[in-house]
Amino acid sequence: MPETPVYSSAAVAAPHHLAATAGQTVLAQGGNAIEAMAAMAATIAVVYPHMNGIGGDGFWLVREPGGRVRGIEACGPAGSLATVERYRSQGHETIPSRGPDAALTVAGAIGGWRLALDLARALGGRLPLETLLSDAIRHARQGCAVSPSEARYVPKEIDTLHDQPGFAQTFLDGGKPFAAGATRRLPALADTLEQLAHAGLDDFYRGDLGREIAADLDRLGSPVTRADLEAYAPRERAALSLRRRDAVLYNFPPPTQGLAALIILGIFDRLNVSRPESTAQYHGLIEATKRAFAIRDRTVTDYDRLSVDPASFLTPERLDREAAQIDMRRAASVPLRGPGDGDTVWMGAIDKDGLAVSYIQSIYWEYGSGIVLPKTGIHWQNRGTSFSLEKGAVNPLEPGRRPFHTLIPGLAAFDDGRVMSYGSMGGDGQPQFQAQIFSRYADYGMSPAEAVDAPRLLYGRTWGAESLSVKVEDRFDPACIAELRSMGHEIEELGGSYIDSLGHAGMLVRHPGNGRIEAVHDPRSDGGSSGL
Repeated sequence: MPETPVYSSAAVAAPHHLAATAGQTVLAQGGNAIEAMAAMAATIAVVYPHMNGIGGDGFWLVREPGGRVRGIEACGPAGSLATVERYRSQGHETIPSRGPDAALTVAGAIGGWRLALDLARALGGRLPLETLLSDAIRHARQGCAVSPSEARYVPKEIDTLHDQPGFAQTFLDGGKPFAAGATRRLPALADTLEQLAHAGLDDFYRGDLGREIAADLDRLGSPVTRADLEAYAPRERAALSLRRRDAVLYNFPPPTQGLAALIILGIFDRLNVSRPESTAQYHGLIEATKRAFAIRDRTVTDYDRLSVDPASFLTPERLDREAAQIDMRRAASVPLRGPGDGDTVWMGAIDKDGLAVSYIQSIYWEYGSGIVLPKTGIHWQNRGTSFSLEKGAVNPLEPGRRPFHTLIPGLAAFDDGRVMSYGSMGGDGQPQFQAQIFSRYADYGMSPAEAVDAPRLLYGRTWGAESLSVKVEDRFDPACIAELRSMGHEIEELGGSYIDSLGHAGMLVRHPGNGRIEAVHDPRSDGGSSGL
């Protein structure tokens, strides 16, 4: 069985080892968990560009040592030129997934770093921005090895992606994807990060850098303008919470699907499945997911445009009713619309004072829109493809509106004083993977490493697959798979033991008293944990 690394006072976890190293270095320099995460966020944007970048969005959950949980929403809205009429006039029935017309939302991640570092300073953080960005700048300038994860990915619509402005010059080697281990340098991005280190993060939106970004977006034909960048600001948001057994769980409110993650765990708690790794456990999680996604798909939208309080779905009475609708003998047929895929990184950090961070950063699809801004080296997200051009849609396209987000950082505070930071990448899979790793740890006594390593399943769509089957890795008991099929589940065996599309998850748990921290990141990724 895998062993969980244990650290005496502080720890980080990330899907790339260089990001984990950057966080550990900041902790060793006396930085707090937020400062460590900022360094990790900058580094991962350089070394894992298929999954995220500074042209994307991010969401933070931060638990202060006294117990207060704070959320930072760093997702950008649709640009002022991103109208339904614009896309219809170009003959589009849906928003393009690649190219300048896919790059239709402001990138919010850098604004989130700034707001998070303001909080870090209020909590005693003192490290300068130059220090926090130094690893990322060095890796971009000097180059670093292309990760195995990036090399083995086959992006959706790959030909369209490779044809986007700036993509081939940045992410291809002689017209082909870089091989794992090959050195790639990103000099324009290094210059951009240096400018941010010297001028401050606000320069991304309202300074010289913002002017260059806006000019490039305009030349390429994106509907995001300089005025959109100048108007952008991240927001603090109160986390959604759920009381469950011996812990309070926290997740992010709309426009993310954090509500679905909490509903799944709230329903599953009520099914009282006592036997771990059983048919009942898998069936219960699948059926809870169906009910959670049905609620998500008709309610989750821009926070300022909600028609119902998301917390109303987390009351004991509502969760009791949802659980009572599940037949533990048969699979239900519940249509799943949802957003489908998404490429993302989840990272966690806990410091010596117990400050805990759960953070997720993304450009949505692999390499986002595919466009790379020539002056700054930034590849821009395509998160706006989750908008709809249809009248009456839950998430219709309109300027200034925030898109639906799959991104969800998770935190939990146990009654005995343990604090957990956890999460995963994976589009529709994120709330499902969170439920699987959390329940394995909290309900069935697995160690963090065992919970993250164990085989996973996913109900619904994933990369390149539109079916609503239950997709499973190897290592499941064949008898359980047979029983699930007999209950009416369509099971799709993916033919591998550690499948990327079933998430890169991580978990950190700080224990009361001695303050030791268990920390692990997914064997499906290229990362791990580090600490003091």
